[in-house]
Amino acid sequence: MDAFIDRFRTEKYANAFNPDNWEEEFEKVPMFASSVPDVIDPKTHPELACIQAIIHDDDKTPDEKAIGLKDEGNAYFKEKNYKKAVVSYTAGLKFNCDDQDINVILLTNRAAAHFYLGNMRSALNDAVAAKKIKPDHLKALVRGIQCCMELRNHAEALQWCEEGLKLHPTDKKLLELRTNADKQKRAAERDARKAMVKEKKGRGQKEALLAAIKERGIKLLKPAKRPKHSSDSEDEERGSSEPGWDGLPSQEATGYRVFIDEQGSLHWPVLFLYPEHQQTDFISAFCEASSFLDHLVVMFGEELPPWDSDRKYLPQNLQLFFEDFEKESLYQVNLETPLLQVLQHKRYFIKAGSPSFIILVKGSSFYKQYLEGKKLYPL
Repeated sequence: MDAFIDRFRTEKYANAFNPDNWEEEFEKVPMFASSVPDVIDPKTHPELACIQAIIHDDDKTPDEKAIGLKDEGNAYFKEKNYKKAVVSYTAGLKFNCDDQDINVILLTNRAAAHFYLGNMRSALNDAVAAKKIKPDHLKALVRGIQCCMELRNHAEALQWCEEGLKLHPTDKKLLELRTNADKQKRAAERDARKAMVKEKKGRGQKEALLAAIKERGIKLLKPAKRPKHSSDSEDEERGSSEPGWDGLPSQEATGYRVFIDEQGSLHWPVLFLYPEHQQTDFISAFCEASSFLDHLVVMFGEELPPWDSDRKYLPQNLQLFFEDFEKESLYQVNLETPLLQVLQHKRYFIKAGSPSFIILVKGSSFYKQYLEGKKLYPL
């Protein structure tokens, strides 16, 4: 603090009056001026000009006030302060000038400010209002076309172009905008056609997929419904166990979905669960004709998983099960059984579009502990 005070004493205040001509500078401050010039020039006396404008503001006509606000908005616009420009133009429009040209300018200028703010709908509304007052106003026509193009309303943009070219047939900007609007309209129509074809193809593929699943007798578990009231039954919260052909989500929990290959075989995303180590394995495309052993030999071949520290997860030691959630029981699956045969079992329901199976090491302590008290059935 002492250092600050010492510096304050020794250093000169940057904006202080000059000791040599302080009286002259003092005279320039409106509060202390002894006289006022007959003609106040805003460039030489900006403070006096501001005070004069405030004092005589009530003497101005509504049109003069609106013009002043228009100029203020233009200044903000040049500074790219579009929000303040909108405020100034809006204040000017409130005077509802008798001179419609002023209103049109305020509307088109506010449309421009809205346009650069990204408020395309507001900008279009102002352009429409300006065109209604003066149908041949070129800036209003151009801004309306630009807004329609930004809003992806190409047909309306072309309509604006045609109206504008009837009044200004040789205007280069209108001709350029019409060409661009026509190109964008054609591109949008082409994209829409492609999207329709893709959607139709997708529906056809899904219908063929569901037909193949139904033909094989494979059952998809319908997604569980959220309870609307606390009084809903427990079964409703769990979801229906009835076979449902709408139980095939567009995006499976695993990120993959079943598909049909060129030979007509189904390939399923299959999940293997290892409860002893709380681990999982995932096969993105398990062909229905392949057996479980075909995959397990590859998965547990020469290189075993890092979590198998006891090196006991060998194909010959493994046993496979699927769970019947409704009856709370397990079904043991022979490893040489094809996937399709298991999926066709009367008690197998595919949940979330992905078949899942439990793998245990037979004879292990965890194997006995896990199966204790559970109902076990052979496939």
